[in-house]
Amino acid sequence: MTVVLNMLATRRSLLWALLLLVVALYAFPFLYLVLTSFKAPSDALAVPPTVLPKVWSHANFTSALNTPGTVPAFVNSVTTAVLSTVVSLVLAVPAAYAVTRFGTPSGRVFIVVALVTRMVPPVAVGVPLTGMMKSLNLTDTPLGTAIAHTTISLPLSIWLLTSFFEAVPAELEDAAKVDGCGRLGALTRVVLPVVRSGVAVTAVFAFLASWNEFLFALLLTAVRAQTVPILIADFQTQYGLQWGPMTAMATLYSIPVILLTLVLQRRIVAGLTLGAVKG
Repeated sequence: MTVVLNMLATRRSLLWALLLLVVALYAFPFLYLVLTSFKAPSDALAVPPTVLPKVWSHANFTSALNTPGTVPAFVNSVTTAVLSTVVSLVLAVPAAYAVTRFGTPSGRVFIVVALVTRMVPPVAVGVPLTGMMKSLNLTDTPLGTAIAHTTISLPLSIWLLTSFFEAVPAELEDAAKVDGCGRLGALTRVVLPVVRSGVAVTAVFAFLASWNEFLFALLLTAVRAQTVPILIADFQTQYGLQWGPMTAMATLYSIPVILLTLVLQRRIVAGLTLGAVKG
């Protein structure tokens, strides 16, 4: 018995060591980014590179925050991401609900088509989308950028919500209809409260898709609706990239999504579990 317990303890220790190694390898690039943001310019370009700063300094953050257009860029990023998330949910909820509840062959084809559109590279639709937005006078506006970002997040939102709706027993809706609810009432009063964790997960992924997007923001914005990823890419001079302010701005830009994930951590875990279990 003692031998078996020792073997189990050894396996558990090896498993934890492997998991810690994977986490360390995954988190190291971001950790190096944060550490670089505290380095002096000479340390950031040192060869061979050093992980820890020789002298800790917040000068890079001061330089990044004093860059013209920083505050408007953050406001544009938040506005664009929120608009894109709202539009994605408004369109994805009825689409996913109809596919799961009606179960028609055309609905299944629609899901496959949504997956195929998710596989299309954004660069393939970037140029025609720019022309469409220009004809609608939506270039260099948060709304136009948000609509473009929705083309990325909407297919994923439909797929995620479909799995969450499938986990809700149809008997719940039948009981709501007996009590006088129509299909829309059953959706809003019964189904959506049950899958609210799944909706939160979908909202987080849609928000991140817009928050991290670069290509459409580059093509559709100039000055008024410029987002932070474009501002980060502009940290370059005739002598090269300004690694200190660039990494400082990237670190600041990462804070809101990290806080959002921590705040919604329980709902994210509950939503992922919900999508894996049939009712």
